[in-house]
Amino acid sequence: MVMSLDNLRGFALATSSSAFIGSSFVIKKIGLKKAGDVGVRAGCSGGYSYLYEPLWWIGMVTMILGEVANFAAYAFAPAILVTPLGALSIIFSAVLAHFILNERLHMFGVVGCALCVVGSIDIVLHAPMERKIDSVSEIWQLATEPGFIVYSCLAVALALVLMFWVVHHTEQRKMLAYVAICSLFGSLTVISVKAVAIALKLSFNGVNQFVYIQTWFFISVVIICCLVQLNYLNKALDSFNTAVVAPVYYVMFTTLTILANMIMYKDWDSQNATQIASEVCGFVTIVAGTFLLHKTRDMGNTQPDSDSLRADCELQEHKISLTY
Repeated sequence: MVMSLDNLRGFALATSSSAFIGSSFVIKKIGLKKAGDVGVRAGCSGGYSYLYEPLWWIGMVTMILGEVANFAAYAFAPAILVTPLGALSIIFSAVLAHFILNERLHMFGVVGCALCVVGSIDIVLHAPMERKIDSVSEIWQLATEPGFIVYSCLAVALALVLMFWVVHHTEQRKMLAYVAICSLFGSLTVISVKAVAIALKLSFNGVNQFVYIQTWFFISVVIICCLVQLNYLNKALDSFNTAVVAPVYYVMFTTLTILANMIMYKDWDSQNATQIASEVCGFVTIVAGTFLLHKTRDMGNTQPDSDSLRADCELQEHKISLTY
């Protein structure tokens, strides 16, 4: 099948987005480490000293550029094509972390990255055709159907449980909790970003969509969800190995985003059993790659990031207690 011009544009934008975002993980991690040397680390209680670190802001700008490119990609290509291409950011972040941050990526980690990419390609090759949308009102009708309302409520409820209970009562699963919060809100972000991107595209074509309150609702959802994602992604990056955070975040985010799109747009209704099975195999391949990365995350590293964070937080709390 020959890729359409719009899909080609979306593919190019999504690929460049992955390069920017993958690089931003490493740049922000450097900034977080420098900030932690002179203040409270982001993974500790009250750790916001990174806001005064220029390198963190450079990483933030790099991530914004990546998100802008990703935003533009959704205006040209379906989410089922754009979202899986985020696997490329795993390669960028893992390789840069290996050479710049000395976060050694084990050979099994390399295999895990390869599996994530292969699984993503499988999903893209068997992705369904996107439904044609002519106005934001059509998206609003889809978003207010019972199926997607149930998904949205469950996603927000689970994220709140993770934020206010799980994060404060577990250490071993804290990374998964941080990433799950980002992914749950991220799936809702993509739905809203797609709506805003379509609104902009239609407005540029002469059909103003910003006269509808639904457009501004979607914009509000994007802003709120992005702020939550940013906060918990910083905590995950500062507390754990970048080569692990990036792929785990990718898998959770991609899985939930595709699930949300399937529920809202009912993409599987237009596919046969073979196509659906191929997409499921793609998911299994990605999960296998993530399992390898997770199990080998500390191979080659003398001290896990979580142990280092715990020791630093205890030291900083001791220093604060001495001042009183």
